[in-house]
Amino acid sequence: MNYNLRHWHPDVEFILVLEGSMAYFVNGKTMHIDKGEGIFVNSNRLHYGFSEDLIDCSYIVVVIHPSLLGEGSSLVRTYWEEKFGANIDDFLLLTDQIAWQREVLISLREIYDEMHNCNTRNPLRLLSQAISLCACMGDHVQKKSGHLEDSHLWTNVWKMTGFIHQHYELKITLDDIAAAGTVCRSQCCKLFNKYVGQTPNTYLTRYRIQKSCEMLKETNRSICEIAMACGFQSASYFSSIFRKEIGLVPQDYRKQTLQSSIN
Repeated sequence: MNYNLRHWHPDVEFILVLEGSMAYFVNGKTMHIDKGEGIFVNSNRLHYGFSEDLIDCSYIVVVIHPSLLGEGSSLVRTYWEEKFGANIDDFLLLTDQIAWQREVLISLREIYDEMHNCNTRNPLRLLSQAISLCACMGDHVQKKSGHLEDSHLWTNVWKMTGFIHQHYELKITLDDIAAAGTVCRSQCCKLFNKYVGQTPNTYLTRYRIQKSCEMLKETNRSICEIAMACGFQSASYFSSIFRKEIGLVPQDYRKQTLQSSIN
């Protein structure tokens, strides 16, 4: 499993574990998912998967954006808000012990196979499978209690994490992050600790590291250039933080990922 960060998006997301196991964080809760099991993550939920014992895990990810369902239609838009809005279940664990969930897990494999078969890939079949998955989840997700206050607080968290995503390359203070969520410094820290499980500064640092990993893999920019582009004050400080988070210095990480892509 690669270095990953808590993130959110309008897509609904499905995970199926093929080998090993993973822990999965969704809106402040952490679940354990074993081989053959999966999880459905609702739209705009803060989430990420990770390995608790640092052992590799093989898995399938399927994300479905509302635009694929025709979100321009008022009927579809109303249905999406009703079934995948803030007052609905944040996630559902999926197991082959329950018939409809077993069908969802089978569908995830079929979508994966269809996506990776260049000779027979059928976009209409993929679209049909995506719609079918969303329709199935819409039949089984439930409304959750106490959603109004929780939804309001999550809106603050999304604004603050969104601010970090948009301005990570700049010098950002705790006051800046708090202001983005229209809360005070202490409330900002409380919200991050409760819903993100990290301090604001830790989240900022790890997001910068995530972006630097992408640049190390996808560009030929120098370590110094990447450090500056990701908001670090110097290449030496960047290397120190990178090694603390990843376990390798940036140069070795780049070599390792390059070697992996060749193999």
